[in-house]
Amino acid sequence: MIKRFERNDDVIFQGDVLDVLASEIPNASVDLIFADPPYNLGKNFNGRHDRWESEQAYLDWSFQWLELCLAKLSSTGSLYVMTSTQNMPHFDLYLRDKLHILSRIIWFYDSSGVQAKHRFGSMYEPILYGVKNKKSYTFNANDILVEAKTGAQRKLIDHRKSIPTVYNSQKVPGNVWEFPRVRYRMAEYENHPTQKPIALLERIIQASSRPGDTVLDLFSGTFTTSYVAQQQKRHSIGIEIEEAYVHIGLRRLQIQTQEQDSS
Repeated sequence: MIKRFERNDDVIFQGDVLDVLASEIPNASVDLIFADPPYNLGKNFNGRHDRWESEQAYLDWSFQWLELCLAKLSSTGSLYVMTSTQNMPHFDLYLRDKLHILSRIIWFYDSSGVQAKHRFGSMYEPILYGVKNKKSYTFNANDILVEAKTGAQRKLIDHRKSIPTVYNSQKVPGNVWEFPRVRYRMAEYENHPTQKPIALLERIIQASSRPGDTVLDLFSGTFTTSYVAQQQKRHSIGIEIEEAYVHIGLRRLQIQTQEQDSS
């Protein structure tokens, strides 16, 4: 059974992601998709354990929703997808012939937890960024500029120009993004084991959508994507199977609990 909650430009679906994508989201209707699925690492999502019987079973399931994603994207749409470092090569190989991969992004963060003692610890998560049409897609470079240390701090001079000038003080971010992980008692913290930071979703949504566009999050969790989309005046669609997490989304998006049964 699928439950639907909505208010103005924001919609929440409670149900299995494959069912919701197949029955509730029209093809070619979404401008930006963000997918942060379970990583098949055994995490506990409110009693639902993130572990498939085999790696191949996890990949088979992932390829199903990835294929549906491609159908739901508009002709100028963009897709950002995350998974574990172990599985990202499989995602990359699957998607590279189906859309145009523009960037392979590393989300880097410091770790204050238990450190690895017999190997190099993991301190990043990969993000694959691709578009349907490499000649026509949204990328708002001026909305995501960051400090260029060469010009802003070091004041280095570019002598290759006819009139030597200081390097630019701002630039488009590279493909290594440093944002702190969301920790307990931080202002944005919600009770979820893999919450993504607001700053990460702000960069994605500001870069790859415009006000009025539709942003879809397949595995909404704490509904940070929907929350940021709402703040940025985008339409949001969030899908989540766990009722406890749906209640987080209802609160963050200020949606009243007058559900519509879509089954």
